[in-house]
Amino acid sequence: MSATYDDVCRLALAFPGVIEGHAYGGSSLHVGRKFLGRLREDGETLVLKVDQAERENLLEEMPDAFFLTDHYQPHPLVLVNLLAVKMPVLERLIEEAWRALAPKRVLSGYEKSKP
Repeated sequence: MSATYDDVCRLALAFPGVIEGHAYGGSSLHVGRKFLGRLREDGETLVLKVDQAERENLLEEMPDAFFLTDHYQPHPLVLVNLLAVKMPVLERLIEEAWRALAPKRVLSGYEKSKP
């Protein structure tokens, strides 16, 4: 099943502190002022914050869904093909990105509020 940027927004905005914004002329998501992700101009590719080690695993294990360009190589980001990524993987990566960016007090409050 493919994903859309609306799916990405729905998933990300469910986490405390995530806001919509604009970056590089398009829609983006942030945790406070920290960049979480954005939709590229093609409308099918998500630029997503990701841990470097996780990025290497994604590129190796799911090359149809994850890729890089030279521009993104030095940054802790991965390009996500929304037409190919599996929804459970996308959900996990968005949560991991949020956890990496959210302040500790927000994380603590989130954990306490979970059933």
